[in-house]
Order: sequence, then C-alpha cells, then structure tokens
Amino acid sequence: MTDIQTVGVIGAGTMGNGIAHVFARSGYRVLLCEVERRFLDRGLETIRRNLGREAEKGRITVNDVDDALARIEGTLDRTDLAEAGFIVEAATEKFEVKKALFQELDKIARPEVILASNTSSISITKLAAVTGRPERVIGMHFFNPVPVMKLVEVIRGLQTSQETYETVATLAEKLGKTAVEVNDAPGFVSNRVLMPLLNEAMYAVMEGVATPDAVDEVFRLGMAHPMGPLTLADFIGLDVCLDIMRVLHEGLGDPKYRPCPLLVRMVDAGWLGRKSGRGFYSY
Repeated sequence: MTDIQTVGVIGAGTMGNGIAHVFARSGYRVLLCEVERRFLDRGLETIRRNLGREAEKGRITVNDVDDALARIEGTLDRTDLAEAGFIVEAATEKFEVKKALFQELDKIARPEVILASNTSSISITKLAAVTGRPERVIGMHFFNPVPVMKLVEVIRGLQTSQETYETVATLAEKLGKTAVEVNDAPGFVSNRVLMPLLNEAMYAVMEGVATPDAVDEVFRLGMAHPMGPLTLADFIGLDVCLDIMRVLHEGLGDPKYRPCPLLVRMVDAGWLGRKSGRGFYSY
C-alpha cells in the first residue's frame, strides 16, 4: 500500500470536522468536502475553535494549531478528492445517501485507494458491493468528540482484504487512536449494545417508571457512567438514535430492537436533542 499523505474527508458536520481535525493534527494534508459553503465554513470554524481549546489546555502549541489549519483545504467539488490517498466519509446515516456517494467515489478515486465509512450502523458489505473495489472498502467508526475519544471500530465487510484492514488499523494508531477489529453486523459492537440500552431507558420514561433525571442519575451514580443514557441520547441526536434502532430492528429481525414509540414521536416533533435545543432536556 502506498504511503498515505493526503486524506479526503466527506462531510464537515460533527463527525467529519472531528475526523479532519485529528488527521490534520497528526500531519496529514486533508481535503474536507461538503455540499454547501455554509456547512464547510461552520466545520472549519469548529476545527479552529477546538484546536485553540487544545492549545489553551497545553496539549499542543499555538504553532501546532497554525500548522494543522494550514493542512486543511475545504472544497465543494468532490472531484478534488482524486488527489487523496485515502478517503473516509461522514455523510448522513442513510444507506441510499452513502450508496450514491460510494458509487461516485469509486469513479473519482485512484484504483488502489481505500474507501472508508464512518457509519455507526450501516452494512460495510452492502456499501462495498456497489463499488468496483469491494476488497478496499472498510468501516472506520470514530466516536464523538473525535479529538478526545480514543476508540476507532475498524469494521471488516465480507469482502475487505487483510491488507486493507491492516492499513486502516495502522492509520488509526498514527492518529493516536486504538483500533478494535469488528466484523460487519448491524450496529457493529458499540451501537448493538449501546442503542438498546438508550432505547430501554426511553421505555422507562414512557411507561412512567421514572423521570429522565432519575434514570440518568441511576446510571451516573450506580453504574459510574460519565453521563446518563438520556443525556447521551440527546448528545448523539435522537434522530440518529432512531436511525440506528431501525437498522438494528430491520437487520436483526428481533422485536427487542423495536424503537421506543416515545423516541419516534419526539423525532417527529423535531425534538432531536442538544442540536435542536430540545430532547429529553431543554438546552
């Protein structure tokens, strides 16, 4: 595998700008691609702010901030990604969106380039199958906030080659992350275990077992969780939680993964958690 120097990142939202941040901070040139200028500008401003925060805490120097920002180039033209030696997408968590993206990237990227998805639940095997390079498609699932969280779930599709896996695991380690190998299955490990926990906490609220505050306090004080499940759901985004529960329900076919009706109603109301100002709590 050729030495990767330029990385393409698709999506400048919460996950995409975090991924661009850690690659740039680790010395890679980053092409950050968005569909609209306002999303790109917002993502670049978030990276600038978060790097500045790291400098204030003494984790990096002011020069490191300037160097990292200089390595990031924003673009609205996906064909610019032809220069990249590795591409990771952090687009919307919808299969049809990612499928169209992977078909396009397959045409743009050089044949030897690995295409990675930051998906938190969608099948890598299915994404790989829409490309002409299925052995070079892989999941690279970062956790939020990306600059802080150490884990990267590296997900092998049925077709993913050993060389692709090793390249991406090594890349994660160069970013200061710990790569954990996972095989392709709905929700992988993280969300297959986490999302039903959050969903069950929502059922406890819906059925009047306890208030959101009480549920969260049980987990903070009784299970030493840094934040309770409903605070965490608001942080992730209730729409994202619902999308993942639907992937689990459909993919595994087990009624225990049925999304909580309260979650469905809240998403229908536009109460998406922290990002919309209202979820289980008001922000």
